[in-house]
Amino acid sequence: MSIKTPASAESTGLVWIKSSYSGGEGGECVEVAHSPAAVHVRDSKNVRRPHLAVGRDGWARFVRYAAGS
Repeated sequence: MSIKTPASAESTGLVWIKSSYSGGEGGECVEVAHSPAAVHVRDSKNVRRPHLAVGRDGWARFVRYAAGS
């Protein structure tokens, strides 16, 4: 896992997708973007802050854990 600055995210042309659990009311909102080497995660309420870059295998393990399987 690494932390990327917003400038590096913009220069790579990442396309951010907001979580389906994120509503228009604020609260805990997460966005993800996929690249060939990693899945990027950021806070959609403050996109100028750095974001996390997680390897694809690590992301798959996280999703399996979060899904409870």
